[in-house]
Amino acid sequence: MKIVVCVNHVPDTETKIKVSADNASIDRAGVNFMLSPYDEVAVEEGLRVKEKFGGDVTVISLGSDAHKETLRKALAMGVDKAILLKDDSVRDSFGVAKGLADELKALSPDLILCGKQSIDYDDAQVGTLVAEMLGIPSVAVVVKLTIDGVKVMCDREIEGGHETVETKLPCVVQAQRGLNEPRYPSLKGIMAAKTKPIQEKPAVAAERLVETVAMRKPPAKSAGKIVGTDKTAVPELVRLLHEEAKVI
Repeated sequence: MKIVVCVNHVPDTETKIKVSADNASIDRAGVNFMLSPYDEVAVEEGLRVKEKFGGDVTVISLGSDAHKETLRKALAMGVDKAILLKDDSVRDSFGVAKGLADELKALSPDLILCGKQSIDYDDAQVGTLVAEMLGIPSVAVVVKLTIDGVKVMCDREIEGGHETVETKLPCVVQAQRGLNEPRYPSLKGIMAAKTKPIQEKPAVAAERLVETVAMRKPPAKSAGKIVGTDKTAVPELVRLLHEEAKVI
């Protein structure tokens, strides 16, 4: 089975984000980056499908040379091949999907995996857009994947519960946490990943449909206020919530 996993290179969840002087992008100075956590789950699922059915797993990322760090993490986990679609510019979700879909069309994989969303912009659009551009089914927020021949059964999270969806290969599966527990790269895998080649290709051009007008950090929280220590403070608390906080 030919499996392809689309991954993104995102700021570490513990990194402090600062807005750049242009007020439209983040200041990358001192920012640590990582493989997007949902994409890591997708990589693990790709490896498990390969272990069950055979074949190979390829990871693809679209971006600058910095994305090689994330691709090498996937290679260290056991992925067979890595492709970097190079583009140093900032793309919206449509542009990323367009570049990925163009390469995926050439690869013609049986199964395409990605995270349900990337933790930088949280648009949760790329996987669905890729499927639409390729004209194949897509199932999102998947927590269980079962493949039987060309039939694919997916358990996915919905508001208030789960639903089971049946589709067929080829398709796009967008992974949710809980689908699996990603493995830690072994020392042998880490060492092997350093020498595995990363194929580089220019990303196909794409129109930018969304422009970031401004970025700003949320306002600092105001100091707390203690209005009393017993039940006699309740009327004043209610007044403040109504007149100052305006939440009731």
